[in-house]
Amino acid sequence: MTDTTPAALTADLVDLLDVEEIDTDLYRGRRSRDGVGRVFGGQVIAQALQAAQRSTEAPKTTHSLHAYFMRPGNENFPIIYRVVRDFDGKSFSTRRVIAMQRGQPILNMACSLQLPEEGMHHQDTMPEVPAPETLPTESELRARDAVKLPEALRAVVTRPRPIEIRPVFPRRWFEPVATDPVQHSWFRAVATLPDDPAMHRAVLAYASDMMLLGTSMLPHGVNWTTPGMQTASLDHALWLHEPFRADEWLLYSTDSPWTGHARGMNRGQIFTQDGRLVASVAQEGLVRKRRK
Repeated sequence: MTDTTPAALTADLVDLLDVEEIDTDLYRGRRSRDGVGRVFGGQVIAQALQAAQRSTEAPKTTHSLHAYFMRPGNENFPIIYRVVRDFDGKSFSTRRVIAMQRGQPILNMACSLQLPEEGMHHQDTMPEVPAPETLPTESELRARDAVKLPEALRAVVTRPRPIEIRPVFPRRWFEPVATDPVQHSWFRAVATLPDDPAMHRAVLAYASDMMLLGTSMLPHGVNWTTPGMQTASLDHALWLHEPFRADEWLLYSTDSPWTGHARGMNRGQIFTQDGRLVASVAQEGLVRKRRK
């Protein structure tokens, strides 16, 4: 039987994102052990980020990445990551990463890394929201609603996950109503992560693809359970501002300024519990309601 304790789930996530070097600038990311169908986009982004970080000597650290999804990944196969070293300067390094399966690219990513230095500073203020300890977990909310799902889908929706999420405004999966395109959710790894800062950046990149695309559907009273809805991430941009730990509470505040032409635009800010803005996110996704 699969070990689903928090420590085991976190260890499996660390192993998933710990890409294997198979040759110079060539890495392999294993498949998720409980993955079914399409690979989660956050996994591909995080593994590509790890490949870029592995190809760059410390102390340069990632400050931004920009990725385009081209094809859905298949959970039946590992993913190969090829790194291209475009630039190595005194302050910055630039990497391109191509993620491939079965000989075809599924994602292209550009990543920039910087030698740490001091400079001027300002930031947005964190929204005022309830503390995470006062909110129910996404797992508890899913378990409550899963009784309305077929048994096969129920197991997928309620399986234990390595990222704990506590939404400020719980979503109504089966009776969605139109609301403002704004969401706030606390998240963290379910157990302590290793101290490696690169792994914490990879885990945040992994989680940054959660709780984002659905924001653009909120004003329209639909979600992924709505019959005929087709959704997929098209691109993903992440800026890393400050050091953080992904096993401590982080607030993900998202909004959607525009949706149209079967595409939804989403933005996100990630804060530590003491109010530091540590990352910003932007993503456009496919949000298509198919005609009968």
